[in-house]
Order: sequence, then C-alpha cells, then structure tokens
Amino acid sequence: MTQYAPQLRVPATYMRGGTSKGVFFNLTDLPEAAQKPGAERDALLLRVIGSPDPYGKHTDGMGGATSSTSKTVIISKSEREGYDVDYLFGQVAIDKPFVDWSGNCGNLTAAVGAFAINNGLVDKSKIPDNGIAVVHIWQVNINKAIIANVPITNGEVQETGDFELDGVTFPAAEVEVAFVDPADGEGAIFPTGRLVDTLEVPGVGSLHATMINAGIPTIFINAEDIGYTGTELQDDINSDPQALNKFEAIRAYGAVQMGLINDVGEAANRQHTPKVAMVAPPSGYKASSGKDILGSDVDVLVRAMSMGKLHHAMMGTAAVAIAAAAAIPGTLVNLSAGGVDREAVVFGHPSGTLRVGAKAQFVDGGWHIEQATMSRSARVLMEGTVRVPPSQV
Repeated sequence: MTQYAPQLRVPATYMRGGTSKGVFFNLTDLPEAAQKPGAERDALLLRVIGSPDPYGKHTDGMGGATSSTSKTVIISKSEREGYDVDYLFGQVAIDKPFVDWSGNCGNLTAAVGAFAINNGLVDKSKIPDNGIAVVHIWQVNINKAIIANVPITNGEVQETGDFELDGVTFPAAEVEVAFVDPADGEGAIFPTGRLVDTLEVPGVGSLHATMINAGIPTIFINAEDIGYTGTELQDDINSDPQALNKFEAIRAYGAVQMGLINDVGEAANRQHTPKVAMVAPPSGYKASSGKDILGSDVDVLVRAMSMGKLHHAMMGTAAVAIAAAAAIPGTLVNLSAGGVDREAVVFGHPSGTLRVGAKAQFVDGGWHIEQATMSRSARVLMEGTVRVPPSQV
C-alpha cells in the first residue's frame, strides 16, 4: 500500500468583508516557503481555494467559484512608520493556475482591521474598551494607505449590528473605510491625461471611455454605447458568451491604452485589473433580491465586470473609482450623474444601492483625490486551520 504524507494544517480565518469573502492568513502562520512571494506561496493559495478547477465549482477548496469568493489575504504587522499592518491581497483565478497580485480588494479591506485586532497585530493601547479602533493599513499591492474604523464593544471587535449593505443578506456592524490618495500606483489619476478618451476596440467599435486610476484601474463606458441600459442583472450578461467576449475585448484594449500592458495578449495574465464598468443615468429597476430601486433613489447606474463576469454588487475598489470619477466634472460617471459638482454619489448596482464619497481638487494642472470613503461591514465566518496536501507547498 502506497504511503502518503498527511495534510498540512495552516492557521486561517474565513471572513466576509463587504460583498466578498476570502481566506485570511497571518503571514507568520504560513509555511516558511510561503512566507515570501513566489511559486510556493501561489501554489499554497491555489490549493486552499481549490484552483484551477475545470469544473468551475471549487468543490475541493475554500473558494466559492466566483470572483467575489476566490480571494486570499495575507496580513502582517507593519514595519512602516505610522501603520499598524500590511495587507496583501491575492485574487485566485478559478480555472487557471494563477494568482493575480496586481490590485486591491476594497470589500475585504473592511475585514482587515478586525482580523488584525483579533490576531494581536494592533497595539492594545489603540483599542478602546468601547468605541472605535482606528486601524492604519498599508495596502501592499498598490502601495496606498487605508484607514479602517472598527467598532469595539467591551474590548472586542463588534461584528453584529443593524447596518444593512445591499448585496449582503444579513445586517452587521458598520465599518467605515477611507482610502487615502486612492490614485492607483505612482502614476496620474488619468493615465492618458484626458477625462474622456476614444477607445477603438476591434469587433466592438469606437467608444467614449473614462480611464481612471483610483482605488483600482477602471475603464468606464456608456451603457447605451454598447447596447445596454445600465439596469442589467448578472444573468443578462453572464449567460451571454458574446457579451462576455465584448467586455473582455474592451478590457484588453483599454489596458493597453492605460499603459498597464504592452499588448492585448498580456491581458489574460492580468485578470484582476483593470475593471470595466458601464454607466447610465438614473432609472428604476428591480434588484436581484427583488427590491424595487427607483430612479429617484440613485444618482447614477453602474454595472461592473470582475474576473470576466458581471459582479453581483460592486467591488469596493471600483466603488472608490466611481466616487472619484463622479467628483470630477466631465468624466462619463459625472455626466451620467447629472454633470454637477458633488462630493458624494449614490449609485445603483445589481443588488441595490451604495453611497460613496470623494472630494476632488485640481492642483498643479492635475486632479487629486484626498480620500474616498464608504461604509461596509465584516464578520468572521470560521476560524481554525485550513488543510492542504503537502505537495502544494
């Protein structure tokens, strides 16, 4: 009888953050080979999630077979002055042996502060008996600062509450998150230098596009320019292979124009970024939950693609991009929202609505966003150890 080594046990926490969930690790709990970037770390995370899975189900892993649920997070105590923890996010592909490290997950950001506090990574002097613990987070993927305001009750993270977030079934405690100077990377917020570009996409046509680096690189297009209304739900897009191919072509050619890749052929190895979102003026629709959204409830409609599929709600980082673009007069988002000056916007997404805020300033010939803010919620779903076959590390 062939002898096989037992599985490894790796301490982990399964958490929901915003409208996403993922497997969280303390860096020092990972096997030594996976504590540094490289093939060993990627192999571990792929096996934890259950990828690549040609069946698209993640039956043999912790993933949920969607872009919102095939996520991993590594947290470590920060050595950077003024920050409590470093937050590294890995988006795990479902059907490919690939972990995308090119961007942040804004939704899971809401869970980072709670995980850090629960795992002793935040100095106890910063945690009140009752009140708000302000956790300063360094986002490693994009080298940006994030501030999470985590509610504390009797010295512990408060997870229960009455804050409702469209796209999440049950209420929980509200976590306010601020993304500081959210222009992605070191470049300008508008990499082409223009608020609206012409994007030529073979097989699709010539499209107006706002391409912005805020929260996450995002390409905004007008829904009507590609035959949509902006009220679509997931099945309207995700059940249509031609539609998915159209959005992927827009993403690939937009990534080249944004300077993120040199050739459209490279887009397949950069699935997480950029995002593509279509915008439209306010209109009523029925959300995926059956809730009626009135045109008067929202300032603008937004539908966003993530990892090749229409997102069931809205990625947190894309919400930052929406807030930033809405605050800058002349962008497609701002124009669809009425073309007025604003520091906050309520947008409609497939699961409902979300309010986000940003203040824009025109400084030294360019636009600058000091910070973008939103409210999310988070909670621990399970904690303990995740088991992984040893050959995967």
